[in-house]
This record gives sequence, structure tokens and C-alpha cells, in this order.
Amino acid sequence: MKNVSLVLCRIIMEPLNKILTSAVELFRQYGMKAITMDDIARRAGISKKTLYQQFANKNEVVTESVQWYKEHMCEVCDAQMADSENAIEAMVKLLAFMDNMNKEMNPMLLFELQRYFPDAYKAFREQLERRDVGMIRENILQGIEEGLYRPEVNADLMARFRLESSLMILHPNLLVNDRNGLISVALEIGEHFMYGIMTQKGVKLYHKYKDKHIKQEVKS
Repeated sequence: MKNVSLVLCRIIMEPLNKILTSAVELFRQYGMKAITMDDIARRAGISKKTLYQQFANKNEVVTESVQWYKEHMCEVCDAQMADSENAIEAMVKLLAFMDNMNKEMNPMLLFELQRYFPDAYKAFREQLERRDVGMIRENILQGIEEGLYRPEVNADLMARFRLESSLMILHPNLLVNDRNGLISVALEIGEHFMYGIMTQKGVKLYHKYKDKHIKQEVKS
């Protein structure tokens, strides 16, 4: 019975994963407003009937795909940060990872999510505040304990500041309006945050890890 249940689970999950993966790819490349259910079915290599068996409408696809993608991103970030020598390397790895993600990000994505899919945006914000703020806060506390971040830094405040400043670049025409601008501004804001909280010992390590991780990502 157990083997049968596993097979049934795979049968159910296979089209769902195809849909979510395809939707994320399309949304990241073209934004959300212009993409249709036909586009998603075509990219996933499934019929519209199969698509509508999983989701009643595009709103449901957007909500589920955003949650699914964000959860996957959190898992990758957690693994990257856990496999680090200290808080500085963890944060540099996170900057490099986000830089790589931004290379294929449509600058209008967050704006369209907020404007046209408010329920999905609300769930996305809640997930950010639950997972991302906590992850950054723990990194700051670790760095303070290691002597790499200034001891007077308010971990709760700066964790929230880091989240909000990273989202600011995704508002169209506020700071950027193309992918190249998105990448350079994201790195600039990330560095501004780091220099604001690091000790001299932390700064030396930051240069070391930046040469190791971020420049490799930019060149690739």
C-alpha cells in the first residue's frame, strides 16, 4: 500500500510541479500581467484541461507559484548560509545568490504582483516577514557574537531595514528600470547595509569573501 501511495503522489505532483516551475519561469521573465493560462499550459507541455484540473484561474496559479518559489528560495538560502565559516561569509553568499537570481528577474514583477494580485502579494509579504527577517536577524546576532558586526547594532531593526531596502529596488522607476540596473543597484544596496554594520575585522573578511563569491557570480 505504501508503494501505491507513493506512485499516486508522484502522478498527482508531476503536473503540479510542471505548472509551478513553468509559471515561475514565465513570470520572472515577462512579468505577471501579460502571461495567460494558455502560455503556462504551453510552457508546461500540458493541456489546458490538465491545468484547470489543478487551478481554477490565473489568480490561484500566481498565489501558489509565488509561495512555492519563495519556499524553494528560502531552502536554498538556508543551506548557503548554514554552509559558511561565519556570519560575513553567510551574508556574502546570500548577496551572490540574489545577484544571480536578479539576472533573470523582470523589474516589473513585484509591482505587478502588488497591483494586480493583492492577495498573493499579502501572502508573499507575510512569508518574507516570517522567514527572511528572522534569517537576517539571526545572522546579525551571530556576527555580533563573532565580533564581525558592531555590538550596538539593533538586530531587529536592521533585519527589517535590510528586507525593505532589498524590496525597494523592485519598484519600477524608483531606482531601476532594467535588469542591468537591477543587478548593480541590488549589490550597491547590499554593500551599503554591510558596511553600516561591520567592524574593521568584519570589513577585512568581507573583502576576502566578496572576491571569492560575488565577483565569480558577476563574471559568470
